[in-house]
Amino acid sequence: MDLKGMVDKAKNALKSNPDLIEKGGDLVDKATGNKYASQVDKAQDAARKAVGAQDRGEQTKSEQTKGEQNRDAGDK
Repeated sequence: MDLKGMVDKAKNALKSNPDLIEKGGDLVDKATGNKYASQVDKAQDAARKAVGAQDRGEQTKSEQTKGEQNRDAGDK
């Protein structure tokens, strides 16, 4: 397998399981005692963008919207 093939395989794996990006960042934060947490967060966001995965902010917004829709449906 050539380098491009390996990169594509890694991108597909991360896109289908973006939690791996989060877990990797958490490991770095743990190893550094959160000393570089803001840089790690930026790197995680860049990795999500590079592979086309939804970032944490978008996930949170979509989860909130679903919760609001479920709450509103319960009011009817």
